Amino acid sequence: MLRIHVSGVDLSRVRMATRPDALWETILSFHRLRDRRGSTVFGKWRAESRTRLNGETRLLSAVVPLRGYFPDFLTPSEGGADPLGLDAGMEALRDTPAGRLHDEVALLALNRAPAHRSPAAGRSSPAALLEALAEGRTEPLGRLISALRGYHRAAVEPYWPHIQASVEADRALRGRALLDGGADELLATLPPMIRWRAPVLEADYPVDRDLHLDGRGLLLQPSFFCRGTPVVYRDPSLAPVLVYPVTHPGAPAFAEPGPWLGRLVGHTRSAVLKAIGDGCTTSELARRAGVSLASASQHACVLREAGLVLTLRHGSSVLHTLTPLGASLLRGGAPLAPA
Repeated sequence: MLRIHVSGVDLSRVRMATRPDALWETILSFHRLRDRRGSTVFGKWRAESRTRLNGETRLLSAVVPLRGYFPDFLTPSEGGADPLGLDAGMEALRDTPAGRLHDEVALLALNRAPAHRSPAAGRSSPAALLEALAEGRTEPLGRLISALRGYHRAAVEPYWPHIQASVEADRALRGRALLDGGADELLATLPPMIRWRAPVLEADYPVDRDLHLDGRGLLLQPSFFCRGTPVVYRDPSLAPVLVYPVTHPGAPAFAEPGPWLGRLVGHTRSAVLKAIGDGCTTSELARRAGVSLASASQHACVLREAGLVLTLRHGSSVLHTLTPLGASLLRGGAPLAPA
């Protein structure tokens, strides 16, 4: 179990990430790529991504084992500031000090079987990469960054609008909780594997661990590819970040709109889509669109099945937000059929 000790000062400094973090999504998606679980949600994505990969996984596997610890330097936070985009993340990774490379790769070696390098493997082998990083040499970072970029381009970049929409939907849900009851309510509405028992935030975790925030606050980072349990840095001196999984509806991730899209016609449903805007509950939707509660629920259901709306539960109510396709329709990217 993970126990995060939160003082009154820390509670006032709890904040939500404003967007997905490119490197967290890249590293965590690499776990999902090799994990056979979650085939309903991630199966289609795995099949599509593997066809675009070109050997990147062999090198990445050296620093990101299937389970357990992976080095903190792979997901730089720049002092716990806002999530990093890919380019900024890669530059921060490239600037990792030699001593930190040595220490974290040495810790990685303690948590996995030793990698053996045959005489013919050469300097480009995964074992050679680990050996060079363990010596504190920074030049191998160029090869690692190249592999990360290639993997991100194949497995993450094509799906980024959907990843961003899922994270934004989670942010909308947490934002509602924060407005309704402050940071206490926000922490209490995190996914069920995380439990707020003031002044300790408990979470399911592979090992038993205590993390003391010591007045630094906590950045909550929703992640599309995080699964099962949240993730924190191994090094307690780094700015505290809690990466936790967004809620998936159980349907295949990144699925194309189904045959329900043909039912999306008429001015009423167009008005309902516009009324959802930046997010609303079913009751708010009924009021905004001028329809009954039952009608608002039915329209939201059709929009969700068409891939235009995401729906997340918030206490006894639900919160609807637009997907990238839904937002595109409102911008005029794909016209709605007239009534």
